Amino acid sequence: MSANTSPPRQFGCPWPEFNDGLIYHDVVPPPDDGLTLIQFYSSKYKSSAPLQGWLQRIKNKQITVDGSVVTDPDAVLRVGFKLVYHRLPWKEPDAPYILEILYEDDDMIALNKPSGLQVLPGGLFQQRTVLTQLKWEANKQSTVKAHQRLHSVPVHRLGRGTSGLLLCAKTKRAKARLASYFADGTSQIGGKRDTNKEHGKIAKIYRALVSGIVDNDKVIINQPIGIVKYPGVATGLYVASESGKPALSIVNVLERGVQGNNTLVQVQIESGRPHQIRIHLSFIGHPLLGDPLYSVGGQPKCLDCDFIDERFAADGGYERPTKPVPGDCGYYLHAHQLIISHPVTNEVIEIIAPLPSILQTKS
Repeated sequence: MSANTSPPRQFGCPWPEFNDGLIYHDVVPPPDDGLTLIQFYSSKYKSSAPLQGWLQRIKNKQITVDGSVVTDPDAVLRVGFKLVYHRLPWKEPDAPYILEILYEDDDMIALNKPSGLQVLPGGLFQQRTVLTQLKWEANKQSTVKAHQRLHSVPVHRLGRGTSGLLLCAKTKRAKARLASYFADGTSQIGGKRDTNKEHGKIAKIYRALVSGIVDNDKVIINQPIGIVKYPGVATGLYVASESGKPALSIVNVLERGVQGNNTLVQVQIESGRPHQIRIHLSFIGHPLLGDPLYSVGGQPKCLDCDFIDERFAADGGYERPTKPVPGDCGYYLHAHQLIISHPVTNEVIEIIAPLPSILQTKS
């Protein structure tokens, strides 16, 4: 069954100039008994701000201890103290907000995500995300409906610069089943088959424009993907690594642009490692055209990963990294097609996200 039977419906609300800020809660654990306030935050959350940044936040009355504002960074903490850090509202970077609905029923919804929109909160983007638009759309529904079910939630991720098909679940049952579909290929590639997971229930096909001319019509890439330290990415950067986790991508050439020295390819991923397509294509010597981060070999363009910029912004946090980070846009990658077994009816459904013009074949 094809899901593309009518023009897609759109939804989305413009972003406010500033978000609502954030509130972080902590309870002092036994190992941290006797630490000062500045020692606690500068050690526990050192990826959020440098020491001087945390001092600024404390002096700025953004932290309470057991309900009272504390501005003394040397205040001693005891086990069980309740700490609250108030991150001030900030203006998030520009991001699109309109989403197209490609398919919808009582259990799931498929969206066409624009490039430049983050899926889930993280880093500078805490409000300007797909998840926020889904929450706002759900709030427009009647109060009765709102109590009957949770708002839709994404069951997988697309990079901020990646456009195309994003699948979301409307119910807990659908969420569990769909998440199992997406995790299945990755677990099988790793050689560990979980008998409790659904198998062969999903096919994910992408379209990409890569630099250089890919000689072979079909390329199978099984390079493992691991993590290395990288400035501006607290959890580390995913790269091609022999000590990483298994990953598999199947690349088929669609068109070779000899004049522009680029190749239009179709990629089917049999696993779902973060930034897998970007890493795999750059690993074989053909990074995505315009990719600001990954270079030949599946590594970042800048390998000086020990440098840490101690400058901090107005809110005390680190300045935006001067080096490229995974969320930076500029490349051409589109989640084009999804063939999936419905999480409730088991009917096979094909959903297609229309291609941007630059990723369409000329013939």
